[in-house]
Amino acid sequence: MQVRGLLLLLVLILLAATTEAGKTKKEKAKKDGSKCEDWRWGPCVPNSKDCGLGYREGTCKDESKKLKCKIPCNWKKKFGADCKYKFESWGGCSAQTGLKTRSGILKKALYNAQCEEIVSVTKPCSSKIKSKSKAKKGKGKD
Repeated sequence: MQVRGLLLLLVLILLAATTEAGKTKKEKAKKDGSKCEDWRWGPCVPNSKDCGLGYREGTCKDESKKLKCKIPCNWKKKFGADCKYKFESWGGCSAQTGLKTRSGILKKALYNAQCEEIVSVTKPCSSKIKSKSKAKKGKGKD
């Protein structure tokens, strides 16, 4: 009889654990008491300087929230960290400008960010010539 009770208890615990794990993020987010679904989020504002940890403010009707966010310190692009792009390969080096160019197509706009559909970025041409016949360290030694 005790074995049946123990098995029943284990089944109930397993059932409770799987239903909690199966909840979606939206269901878990609703635990904060907000019934509003049309949140408008502002840009990530760093706590100091122009990158690092910060916060993002959101509003929905008469409610407001703050979420933690982070802007990577190597992210200095004019189109912002909330706009995600799929970039093509770098083009050839322009002899007149000394720059390489590539463009990207908008893949995803996070937190309702206003993003350009197509962006173009440039970088200086490399003065170094990369050789493809570099020997790998530690390989081939006996």
